[in-house]
Amino acid sequence: MRITIVAGGPERLIPDLKPYDHSTDHIWIGVDRGTLFLLRNGIFPQHAFGDFDSVSNEERKSIMNSSIKVNQYQSEKDATDMELALEWALKQNPEQILIFGATGGRLDHELMNIQLLNRSLKVRADVRILDTRNEISLHLPGCYDIEQDHRYSYISFLAQSEEVTGITLDGFKYPLEQANLQAGSSLCVSNELVNKSGTYSFDSGIILMVKSRD
Repeated sequence: MRITIVAGGPERLIPDLKPYDHSTDHIWIGVDRGTLFLLRNGIFPQHAFGDFDSVSNEERKSIMNSSIKVNQYQSEKDATDMELALEWALKQNPEQILIFGATGGRLDHELMNIQLLNRSLKVRADVRILDTRNEISLHLPGCYDIEQDHRYSYISFLAQSEEVTGITLDGFKYPLEQANLQAGSSLCVSNELVNKSGTYSFDSGIILMVKSRD
């Protein structure tokens, strides 16, 4: 099962969602204004989460009067709308969660959304944040295969723990073997695959992988 979450970030940064619209075993979730974005683009979400303070009264009524299962909250709460939606999604034990509309708006919200990826580590779920230029994911130690993707020219690895040890990059323009990456180091920024596929591995720590294009 795949779950796709769409939040209310700048619409210009949300790619065409139709290629991600699979009819079987697929749940769509709208987060606050992201619910309207889905409806206006011909995708009917099964669930919606939020306080809906970013929509007009008329827009809120149209959401509430639909057959969407709406989880509405007070504006004053201890978790963001995105956190509440992701917590619910992770409890469904999906194979993959894709998140759109989570970048490019308020910086505090964007940084918090990226930090929410830490929730996926507890259940080993494949959770990714995507926009028109980036794909962001978080990884625990291990060995991973990676394929060339025409959408993204660059691949960067950022330490999300104080230190990441034993990084090995094979098939990359700038290979590494058993290197260590400190938090705040740009050692692994803007790398590229030189073959159709490659591998990356590391022994300890947490890595944030960012696939991107100019």
